[in-house]
Amino acid sequence: YLFCFLSLFLDGQAQVILKQREVSITRGHKTTASMDCTAKGIPDFQYAHIHWYRQVPAKAPERILYIAPSAVSYDDNSYRNKYSSSKKGTNVCTLTINDINSNDVGSYYCAYWHF
Repeated sequence: YLFCFLSLFLDGQAQVILKQREVSITRGHKTTASMDCTAKGIPDFQYAHIHWYRQVPAKAPERILYIAPSAVSYDDNSYRNKYSSSKKGTNVCTLTINDINSNDVGSYYCAYWHF
């Protein structure tokens, strides 16, 4: 199963809220999964850096990628065919996982902060 959770982050004095609906995918029913991260309180969302993390049981979260204003940057080049991300409108960032298999089990989180 793939799961998403609510994340709260503070950005300086302004509160930024990132919301994710829980998504559960059972292997065999779909080959691709997409999950949205809806942001509130991020000025100039299209220019914001949104990070996606994966956490598996008993391990620390691992960053998969982040989406910057002009491109997606991957922490490992092997992730390029597996994961993709895009922004929609003024406050939604989507992570897509391709060719889902049992190795993709984990919790997926979005995050935001200024560099």
